[in-house]
Amino acid sequence: MFTTACQEQLLPGETLQQKWEFAQSAGYDAIELRGKGDFHFRGRLPELRKALADGVVMPTVCVEMQHFFGAFDGELRRDAVEQMKSQLSVIGELGGRGAMTPASYGMFSRRLPPFEPPRSAEEDREVLLAGLTELGEHARREGVVLYLEPLNRYEDHMVNRLDQAVELIRETGLDSVRVGIDSYHMNIEEADPPGAILAAAPYIGHAQVSDSNRFQPGAGHLDWPAWLGALDAAGYAGDLALECRLTGDPAEAVRSVPPFLARAAA
Repeated sequence: MFTTACQEQLLPGETLQQKWEFAQSAGYDAIELRGKGDFHFRGRLPELRKALADGVVMPTVCVEMQHFFGAFDGELRRDAVEQMKSQLSVIGELGGRGAMTPASYGMFSRRLPPFEPPRSAEEDREVLLAGLTELGEHARREGVVLYLEPLNRYEDHMVNRLDQAVELIRETGLDSVRVGIDSYHMNIEEADPPGAILAAAPYIGHAQVSDSNRFQPGAGHLDWPAWLGALDAAGYAGDLALECRLTGDPAEAVRSVPPFLARAAA
């Protein structure tokens, strides 16, 4: 059966310890951290070590940066790789499982003018494979996993579907790189979300959840029984990490998710 996690910014409380107290009362099993750029996440190590000592469960981190390892600019790519290496090292020190990142975000979309990016598809592929290989090798040394998240076509022009992520991961040949799936992006990009999950099953390492409208599960029209059923059939045993916007009372919206997912998975 699945476990549930909630990203830290969605939880009330000033400290991770206070957030964890609320998360547990709401039925969550873990907190998913957020990793900002400029080595901010590494700067949080004293706070994170104290939270770990106090029993806060923090298995994963999702990046919150301005640029990523698929950036067009070489210096930005280099910075993103170093930032991600740092985040992988920190989550490894905390005894966590891994860090989730897209190839890019908001950099370019083929669905909006000017439609053609300044880099060819083959050049995109070379950049992505180089970044994934370097990050995957670092993750392996740290005993953690890099989760590659496909984003929808309006947010990224390179990796939109699970099969595209799987193809890149196969090319790296690294078990330390897996797919991080997100129900919201899949709702836009996958013609058959349950089928896509089953096809990518051996490569799925992490899952984030929000509904079709990016609000909390239950606030949209996503077919949760089918989606969760496919994930269960795929043998996934990790967290369902809540990454969403909230509609209604924020605390009640967060509280509604674990029981909703439990009913949908039953």
